[in-house]
Amino acid sequence: MYTTDAAPRKTGFPYRRLLSDARYMLLLNVLCGLFITFVLNDGRSLWLNLLASMCIGGIAFLLIDGIRLACWGEERRPQKLPFAALIIVSAGVAQVGGTMLFGWLANIDVAAPIALSPRNVGMTMFTLAVAGAAILFFSSREKIARLQMEAAQEKARAESVARQAMQAQLQLLQAQIEPHMLFNTLANLQGLISFDAHRAQQLLDQLIQYLRATLSSSRAESTTLGQEFALMQAYLGLMSIRMGERLRFTLDLPEALRQIKVPPMLLQPLVENAIQHGLEPKIEGGHIHVQASTDAGVLILTVCDDGLGLDHPGQTKGTHLGVANIRERLRGMHGDAASLSLAANHSSGATARLTFPLPPSITSPLA
Repeated sequence: MYTTDAAPRKTGFPYRRLLSDARYMLLLNVLCGLFITFVLNDGRSLWLNLLASMCIGGIAFLLIDGIRLACWGEERRPQKLPFAALIIVSAGVAQVGGTMLFGWLANIDVAAPIALSPRNVGMTMFTLAVAGAAILFFSSREKIARLQMEAAQEKARAESVARQAMQAQLQLLQAQIEPHMLFNTLANLQGLISFDAHRAQQLLDQLIQYLRATLSSSRAESTTLGQEFALMQAYLGLMSIRMGERLRFTLDLPEALRQIKVPPMLLQPLVENAIQHGLEPKIEGGHIHVQASTDAGVLILTVCDDGLGLDHPGQTKGTHLGVANIRERLRGMHGDAASLSLAANHSSGATARLTFPLPPSITSPLA
């Protein structure tokens, strides 16, 4: 395939490519020496035939491959007619020059290389056939290399499109979560304004603090556990204004885990579910424990509450949109290596457990 004018072309002779091709030339010359000695049985020793093959084949290689790389470079395909003429002329020159070089190096008399003897004609045809076979080999090798490069470029483009599609999907799923929480908070704020202006003001202040905390990470591709727990601190503080003493919470994040990168907005839907479906319907309220830990290269995030539990008849029924979105986001980012499970506690309440691989650069932060 010819390069276009817009594509940058490499300057200078590609010596590395010539040296790379020379390895195959040496192997081909050895095979020719073995073929002449044991198949054609021309009466010379193996070492003399190897020397002759190296002389003739080396000159043919330098002429054909050298001129090809100098005129057409590594990326462009040679034009058929000029290249065919180059092969024919180079084979003749290599036969003459290589035979003379062989006679000089071996210090033996050889037949005049330009004489039209059956041996010279046969060896010239043999050199031409070998050169043609070598060209076919190198052309196939270059074609395979071009196809592999095009396949790699297409794969890179497909991966880029897939990443963009996944990021768009994650942002869409994330955007579905945030309004769900905000509408609930604004509805409660509207209810408080009419009979408890002081608590309404506190709730509004806490809402502003929560929005400030979520501003930096709400549209980011990733955040840190430290930022995610700071967001939970603001969110639970917001909920505690609304529920008062009925809501108690504990955030447990080891210092060694604070800088671990995680997808944003993973914990907030789980904490919101624990409040909405577990603690809020319970008369006396309850406690939420949010914890981060690691185990064998896996990051574990848990949200545990002592509310009504998963199957309690007094539990409010929701759409479980947040849980479904989290599962979809984890599947898009980590496949089967990540999971979200919900389980009932022995005494009361439920535990949501998130697991996904630690980043490769982090093996055991708590070690």
